[in-house]
Amino acid sequence: MTSIAKPDAPEAAAWLDSSRRRCRGDVRAFVTDRVREYFTGRASEIPAVTVLPEFVAGGKLLRSMFAYTGWCCGGPESDAALRAAGNLELLHCFALAHDDVMDGSAWRRKQPALHVQFARWHEEHGLRGPAARFGESAAVLTGDMLLVWAERMLCESGLDTAAIARARPVYDMLRSELAVGQFCDLVNDARELPSWDDVLDVIRRKSGNYTVRRPLEFGAALAGCPQQVIDALGVYGGVLGEAFQFRDDLLGVFGDPAVTGKPAGDDLRERKATSVVVLAAEMADRRQRGELAGLLDLDVVDDAAIGRWRVLLAETGAPDQLEKYIDARVRRALEAIDLAGLPQRPAAALAVLAGRCTERVR
Repeated sequence: MTSIAKPDAPEAAAWLDSSRRRCRGDVRAFVTDRVREYFTGRASEIPAVTVLPEFVAGGKLLRSMFAYTGWCCGGPESDAALRAAGNLELLHCFALAHDDVMDGSAWRRKQPALHVQFARWHEEHGLRGPAARFGESAAVLTGDMLLVWAERMLCESGLDTAAIARARPVYDMLRSELAVGQFCDLVNDARELPSWDDVLDVIRRKSGNYTVRRPLEFGAALAGCPQQVIDALGVYGGVLGEAFQFRDDLLGVFGDPAVTGKPAGDDLRERKATSVVVLAAEMADRRQRGELAGLLDLDVVDDAAIGRWRVLLAETGAPDQLEKYIDARVRRALEAIDLAGLPQRPAAALAVLAGRCTERVR
């Protein structure tokens, strides 16, 4: 991948890493306090007491770092703003808890998914009823709690009510787009082979806006940035969000599970019409289209089928084309930042984040 060089990138990377460590500590401490506050008596035996603080602190806090960088485009360094940005990690964990139940995913962040951990606890304690049903129900309720706690963390961050009120429309849009994107994903079936434009629409709704654009706009709105800055961040976030999902789709097929924390090929097993699958269908020749149709008709997608999928996708040239799309979008994102006249630190941080969220291994 090519990129626009930033001589202050090492300093920006160090600043981001320091901010992320502080934010992770804030998130873990906040959830630990909430668990102690609400889980008492019989409820204190539920594994959420020990599982939740580690679960919410186990990610890369990418959305929180975009939000805090957005804040720094117009505001000074602020512990309160960093805590406000941290609420987006709780929102993300809410989505993960529900998403893993909907997708039947057994792993998350190199650990068993929440519903799997709850089901195991049910079995170990010999409780009545199906363990799997208990696990799914407990994970959904856990996600609901995290959604409520996310807003509470924002409101109790220490920022004044005027700042929170400025960001409320973006915050509500972010949460609504996340839910709508999940609805779209429910009908995202590769056997229907949607168009490339339809796939891009789902990407923007479910991942692109939610991961990059809205967090940036949220942070900038908290800080009271002028509209031209928010517009520039929107351009950056829109194209980079697409690049982020393209990379995620490639890693979902070709990534190393030891690095990604999830088994490779899950999207193929679930018949999801990801960018790499739909692009491969558009680029395939007659023979490849026939093999693609055969794979899509399989009743069970086992490891052997995943291997055939990987070979076929590579043969069509779709992975290489997606790499070019990623490269072009990263360049457009960085050009938007260069033209915006942002302060040096957030501008350099955005260049670093562009690389981090689209790198081949993450």
